Amino acid sequence: MSEIVPIRTALISVSDKTGLVEFAEALTAAGTKILSTGGSAKMLREAGITVTEVSEHTGFPEILGGRVKTLVPHVHGGILGKRHDPNHITEMAEHGIAPIDLVAVNLYPFEATVARDAEFGECIENIDIGGPAMIRSAAKNHEGVAVLTEPAHYAKILEEIAAHGGTTLATRRALAAAAYARTAAYDSAISGWFAEQLGETYPERFSFSGTKKQELRYGENPHQSAAFYTSPSTRYGVATAIQVQGKELSYNNYNDTDAAFECVAEFDEPTVVIVKHANPCGVSTAASTSAAWDLALACDPVSAFGGIVALNRTLDEETAAKIATIFTEVIIAPKATEGAKAVLATKKNLRLLITGGVPNPTEEGLTFKSLAGGFLLQNRDTGRITANGLKVVTQRAPSPAEIADMLFAFRVAKHVKSNAIVYAKNRATIGVGAGQMNRVDSARIAAWRGKEAKLDFTGCAVASDAFFPFADGLEAAIAAGASCVIQPGGSIRDKDVIEAADAAGIAMVFTNMRHFRH
Repeated sequence: MSEIVPIRTALISVSDKTGLVEFAEALTAAGTKILSTGGSAKMLREAGITVTEVSEHTGFPEILGGRVKTLVPHVHGGILGKRHDPNHITEMAEHGIAPIDLVAVNLYPFEATVARDAEFGECIENIDIGGPAMIRSAAKNHEGVAVLTEPAHYAKILEEIAAHGGTTLATRRALAAAAYARTAAYDSAISGWFAEQLGETYPERFSFSGTKKQELRYGENPHQSAAFYTSPSTRYGVATAIQVQGKELSYNNYNDTDAAFECVAEFDEPTVVIVKHANPCGVSTAASTSAAWDLALACDPVSAFGGIVALNRTLDEETAAKIATIFTEVIIAPKATEGAKAVLATKKNLRLLITGGVPNPTEEGLTFKSLAGGFLLQNRDTGRITANGLKVVTQRAPSPAEIADMLFAFRVAKHVKSNAIVYAKNRATIGVGAGQMNRVDSARIAAWRGKEAKLDFTGCAVASDAFFPFADGLEAAIAAGASCVIQPGGSIRDKDVIEAADAAGIAMVFTNMRHFRH
């Protein structure tokens, strides 16, 4: 069989009609017969293109309100028949089945229907049956049939017809692979929606899909390959952001920028977060983003060099000018003024991402972690502690100012790798201890970094993402200058820890909520 297959008959049935008329005109000019259905046929006919309705081609009408249009032998036989198999050729001739050389089908907009919160019945009616069946048939028989599942494929087919008089095997194979990926993603969306309707967060079989947005130069390290895929989620963040300027983001840029933006979203007032290697190294809430930047930078100006900056407010010119004074990899914000953009335009390599909004920290969702032979799936950490959720366990109760700093520190600790210790004062971090194998080292390192930056720890708050297993971690925080402590509690030695706090005259509260981050 020749590798080049002429397109004598094409079946076109699409919901996305972008470029449809131009594509069909070019096929017709090349001598291709067009079969079509419904809205696609109507649009082509109105454009003056000769079209044969599928029902006319098959001799079988559309039935059941359009649910059955193409699920007939004259369609699937024409797609699946092997052109080089004598038995297939004979059977097709006996039953009056003509070969179909190209199938251009994109599916009912199920994902879009679900995204706009349509009623259950409407979602069901937008589950395509005939479309996936034709796509899978054409992909299986790609030796003789080209299958197109999106308008972006049209140009390649027309190029090959012009150059070779038909499609090449290499292109048909590539299109077949894309077709199966599309039907897999479609079925994944349907199964996920059904599980949600049934209240099953963790169904017996779980699948997810993504669309490649960017192939990256490399992964975490230069010897690793990587790519960035987007999911159907509309959550504000790196996946939905518009990049205003700067070179392409790297694997580590994406990871760190996501961490920064998720952290800054925790706060309602103007806040700036600086992240380095997926950990916050400076966080502050203030009256303005400019003031918040100053306080966030003061926490650890050494680590901030080459970091990621996230804001939960519009990036203004004053704040942009301050950020631009140090080397920064990425700035992500919901909006940016023209003045801010002009300031940053001089920093050609700095990436500026505009998201259009801030993610909701209490919005439910799932997160994934790959393991050898599988993956872990859990719901997003949406836990949020307020003043009403605190349990005072010491003789001294915290003051309102101390409560504000404790809650601030605890929200930051939620986004710091465990074991996490965060010191804060006046709603600004003054020391962050991340990722240590024991809590004492995290407490000491956080204090050492803050004091090296010449910050005042007297009367500060300290937050721990998990309970203190012994009093030594708390004692290290007290030695640093902490006057109040917020921690989950729950250790078998809570009594010893409380006694140590009382002996030092500090206030301590329990949250009964842990924020491990591994």
